[in-house]
Amino acid sequence: MYGMPDEIEVTAEGALRIITLNRPDALNAVNDNLHSGLAELWGRLTDDPRVRAAVLTGRGKAFSAGGDFTYLAELGEDPALRAKTIRHGRELVLGMARCRVPVVAAVNGPAVGLGCSLVALSDTVYMAPNAYLADPHVQVGLVAADGGPLTWPLQISLLQAKEFALTGTRIPAERAVALGLANHVVDDPLTEAVACAKKMMELPQQAVEATKRMLNIHLERAILASLDYANMAEELSFQTDDFRSTIARLTASKQ
Repeated sequence: MYGMPDEIEVTAEGALRIITLNRPDALNAVNDNLHSGLAELWGRLTDDPRVRAAVLTGRGKAFSAGGDFTYLAELGEDPALRAKTIRHGRELVLGMARCRVPVVAAVNGPAVGLGCSLVALSDTVYMAPNAYLADPHVQVGLVAADGGPLTWPLQISLLQAKEFALTGTRIPAERAVALGLANHVVDDPLTEAVACAKKMMELPQQAVEATKRMLNIHLERAILASLDYANMAEELSFQTDDFRSTIARLTASKQ
């Protein structure tokens, strides 16, 4: 649906769209197809007049394990791919912040890196008890241009945002709720997320969408204040020796 790659499954249940990150054998780690598809998806949802709400989840054990190491290594060596990815990262973040319809995240497992960002940009978040959030961009030598640091300062204290961004510390589900990074910890996040989305769909459409937009104006302004700098800094970090040596080491450890 919407011409998405195989890595993103979109199914319709009436006016609801269920979006499933679909690389279960790789823990839904982000590759080029997944990243490019996510950059396009939010505009497609906004432009579809039949859609009233969306649920976002992952297939298998993880919501998303972050960047695929092979993909990350290619980004360090391929300037054209890197430029496209930086551009798509910007489109993904702004597209999700501007998406017309409510997006409810069903976090079925670890949400790492870009997975963590997708959670932060959602409108309501249900997490499984064993799920956690983490943004390890800095740990692998990258600036988190499309990561938690873009949005966390609106959701938690600046000191906490700095700790999580600079150390990559895992944030368990219960703590995520206590901090304000998620709404609920539940045994079946997909069922609960669908129920929440359907409840929103029963409410007056213009009121729901305009209220979401009013709230997300604050989010969009915060993102735009730092996004240009973040994109430039991330592109530079892909070219550093620290990044390349870290990815080489992590790739070797997986073999």
